[in-house]
Amino acid sequence: MKTLLRLFQRAALAGMALFAATLAHAANVDIQSHTAQVNGVTLHYLQAGHGDGTPVVLLHGYAETSRMWQPLMRELAGRHVMIAPDLRGAGGSSKPAGGYDKKTLAQDIHALVQSLGYPKVKIVGHDIGLMVAYAYAAQYPDQVESVVLMDAFLPGVGDWTKVWLLRDLWHFHFYGETPLKLVDGRERIYFEHFWNDFAADRNHSVPEADRQFYAAQYAQPGGMRAGFEYFRNFEQDAKDFAGFARTPLHMPMLVLSGEKAGGQFLIDQGRMVDTNVEGIIIKGSGHWLMEEAPGQTIPALVAFLDR
Repeated sequence: MKTLLRLFQRAALAGMALFAATLAHAANVDIQSHTAQVNGVTLHYLQAGHGDGTPVVLLHGYAETSRMWQPLMRELAGRHVMIAPDLRGAGGSSKPAGGYDKKTLAQDIHALVQSLGYPKVKIVGHDIGLMVAYAYAAQYPDQVESVVLMDAFLPGVGDWTKVWLLRDLWHFHFYGETPLKLVDGRERIYFEHFWNDFAADRNHSVPEADRQFYAAQYAQPGGMRAGFEYFRNFEQDAKDFAGFARTPLHMPMLVLSGEKAGGQFLIDQGRMVDTNVEGIIIKGSGHWLMEEAPGQTIPALVAFLDR
């Protein structure tokens, strides 16, 4: 038992040392901003890095944009090309009337990857982004080397309506004329619910500078309407994902889930759709893994993506 404890302590110290090294050389990494016209939309994306490693695509979730991935991009930039798009409807990407089912969002990202000339990628997604990552892997399995799902759930897979994140069901049905009027000019108030209530500790969640940035991004014309559409399409996503799940994936999959959020649920869902799954529960963390527990999350991602 003492031996196991020593090993755990060494691993934890190594993880913190790696995270400290990440911060130390962060300023030396050039993260560039680009746009591309693909699949009938304009996608804004961040890009950094070089090296012989398979390119890595990073997909953000709701109440965030590609900005959330900058710490990971800085860590991996010496070994991989890193591509972090704003999903259709978010950040600097266009906000059309439709196309917010996760199957179509994945097709957007695939078109971007093809336009950049990459035949195969590793793909990482958090929250809504993990749904897009799974839809990408399910539609293009021969073009995905590995996939990471980070704290949310897969609609239509297993007993998905019992997931922790659905405890506040109201916001999954919060769309239309009246909700849009209610949040107009109050975007920050609305997003505080997610950033605070889905964290293990609201005082150790998404940083203030990021909150200001994300609220301003979603306050752009059409931004809140587009954001609501991610949830409005869950019924269609559930149908699509139930169909995808009938053909199991076989590429390596890492599932990261917050101890105070999704817990074991997403790991179990991952094993329903893929035959090669490694699951890690991020201790003490709520939903915002990159912000609440970077010392655990970033080393786990780096180890998996560098394989």
